[in-house]
Amino acid sequence: MASVQITNPKGTASGNVDLPAEIFDCQVNVPLMHQVVTAQLAAARQGSQKTKSHSEVSGGGKKPYKQKGTGNARQGSIRSPQWTGGGHVHSIVPRDYSERTPKKMKAAALRSALSDRARENHVHVLSAIVEGDKPSTKQGVQAVRNVAKGKKVLVIVSLNELVGWFSLRNVNEMHVVSPGQLNTYDVLVADDVVFTKTALDEFLSGPRTGKSASAVGRATDAEVGA
Repeated sequence: MASVQITNPKGTASGNVDLPAEIFDCQVNVPLMHQVVTAQLAAARQGSQKTKSHSEVSGGGKKPYKQKGTGNARQGSIRSPQWTGGGHVHSIVPRDYSERTPKKMKAAALRSALSDRARENHVHVLSAIVEGDKPSTKQGVQAVRNVAKGKKVLVIVSLNELVGWFSLRNVNEMHVVSPGQLNTYDVLVADDVVFTKTALDEFLSGPRTGKSASAVGRATDAEVGA
């Protein structure tokens, strides 16, 4: 079990926290991470492209000119694919790109990604993003930069830490998510992963379940987006 220093927003140490080996020090499974990330990106595709085939294009019921005697190639309809405005030969239709990925696969891939970042000392813990009750983008960025030096940073903040959300939500190089939104793709594209102490405790305790937890999550998301 590895230990990581807890840093306060001013950049000084304020204790240590243990990272469980079963999450932050497991064997890295690269093929599994690739499969899960590929499925996640595929599920994000709209799949709403549509072009009309020959049978779907309106008009063109009349033969454009007679079969013989014109010197031109014979044509049956001005809506054939070779004509301007004609239908497509292999028309694109709406489709679902999503792939089946069981929850256990997603969880195992996330453990692999976090373990990879932890072994490189790119997992950090902050006591809070900003001290006090007033959001401050300047102070929030400085707090994160005290521990994370990479260009892209993934910051995991509890849904109850609204001051942290408001402080970092408009910073381009920092992607802010809640413990329940943490996923393999976001971890792999980030150079550093920064947890707040509250968010780390929530993540390690596991996802909340039940109707009441879902209602609380939706209400807090609405507050964050306000």
